[in-house]
Amino acid sequence: MKNIDPCTLVFFGAGGNLSRKKLIPALFHLEMLSRLPQQLVILGCDIAQYDPEVWLDFVRGILREKHGDKIDEAALQRFCARLHYFAVPVGDDAAYARLQTLIDEDPRFPPNVMYYMAVRPADYPGIVEKLGNVGLLKQKNGWRRVVIEKPFGYDLLSAQTLQASLYRHLDEPQIYRIDHYLGKGTVQNVMVFRFANLLLEPLWNHHYIDHVQITHSETLGVENRGDYYEGAGALRDMIQSHLMQLLALVAMEPPVSMAAEHLRDEKVKVLRAIRPITQNAVHAHAFRGQYASGTIDGKTVPSYLEEKNIAQDSTTETYAAMKLFVDNWRWAGVPFYLRTGKRMAENSSAICIRFKSPPQDLMRHTRQGPPPPNWIMLGIQPDDCMRMEMQVKVPGLDVRTRTISLDATYRKDGDEEFDAYEGLLLDVIMDDHSLFLRIDEVEAAWRVVDPVLKVWAMEREFINTYPAGTWGPRGTYRLFDREDQFWRHSLDLEGAKLEAY
Repeated sequence: MKNIDPCTLVFFGAGGNLSRKKLIPALFHLEMLSRLPQQLVILGCDIAQYDPEVWLDFVRGILREKHGDKIDEAALQRFCARLHYFAVPVGDDAAYARLQTLIDEDPRFPPNVMYYMAVRPADYPGIVEKLGNVGLLKQKNGWRRVVIEKPFGYDLLSAQTLQASLYRHLDEPQIYRIDHYLGKGTVQNVMVFRFANLLLEPLWNHHYIDHVQITHSETLGVENRGDYYEGAGALRDMIQSHLMQLLALVAMEPPVSMAAEHLRDEKVKVLRAIRPITQNAVHAHAFRGQYASGTIDGKTVPSYLEEKNIAQDSTTETYAAMKLFVDNWRWAGVPFYLRTGKRMAENSSAICIRFKSPPQDLMRHTRQGPPPPNWIMLGIQPDDCMRMEMQVKVPGLDVRTRTISLDATYRKDGDEEFDAYEGLLLDVIMDDHSLFLRIDEVEAAWRVVDPVLKVWAMEREFINTYPAGTWGPRGTYRLFDREDQFWRHSLDLEGAKLEAY
């Protein structure tokens, strides 16, 4: 493993949900695995005033709740020895000058500094501005890096405005736009699947692939994020970021190498090749819906309009689906279908690739109906697996066929489980941008969805609804090009009934 520099990890929003649920547990797991640099210091920053021991008790409580009696006490002791706390009260701009004195002059804090913005998106620019004004972003004696969570803007213009504010104090290589979805093992396995195996490369084009479906569905509602979700919606929250990234990984050309810039160059080329959606074509290429009340796991759940902090006349979409075309030599004419939704029938993330039918149907006399297609499916969560569906002969005297599934669950007993944030945090420390978004990648993704967002923003009188616990609103079938194309709702053969939603 590459040597890791000693560094100071400063995370703003230390008492927030992201820190409590993801960052602190991820860092502790790395501590348990002895993957953190020996000279890593963790400095939590938040608006509350904490005595050092109160802060340590807060962190211990988070970790004991997660690990229970199985917690590694030696690792916990080592981890707590790294922890420090610094209060940044609201309106106290002088706190940043005190922070500068602490980091630059206290020998306990290594000069390489990583700032993690675990705060609301609206707070990013102000914090960066204040850090820059007191010189905390200058790379004098060591590197300075800033990690920013999604969303990066709310449309193309706001993303460019945000970027301009960051460029006043940071260079592009200092900025890490994190998308935790790209840290998931199966998402990274898409690249291995594509580029470490020659078997499918000759088939990976418009001559053989009929269409590609990328789905992320959740049974959860908006929970306590109603105020955020009202300003975002499913298209911004999932498709513009996560699902567009999956599309780029599936469709990209083989890079010159696995170096970060070579990978990101190829992803940008794919996003730039997506056919623009004109205003009068939005309804042919995009569909939205909002969940009504329904049943999840046998329990009645409220509609979106009944959730906390939701306007009674809201037309914010909790379901979004899009049809996109990548207008290049490899993918000419192949539709990519992206969909996401809350309060749906299953928790599932998957890439499903349907192949074209054979040029001549020699088996047409042995069955009823059209020939079943071949599929390759990459399960991302909760089933991280690869599956392929093919036709075989049914044992017996007659020549009849049936579909079988070749399953390749790549996990083995004893394989270590990692949270996406663990690898991404190490990547920042090691200066590896491979799984982080470059600004031209962000802008290209916004250009794809901006026309849809603008049309939906003008249509505030009506939105399709769907009962919670179903696969979304009726009518999404209009996105498909042919009658034999339907959403794939399951990776399993038994549950792969295709429905014309």
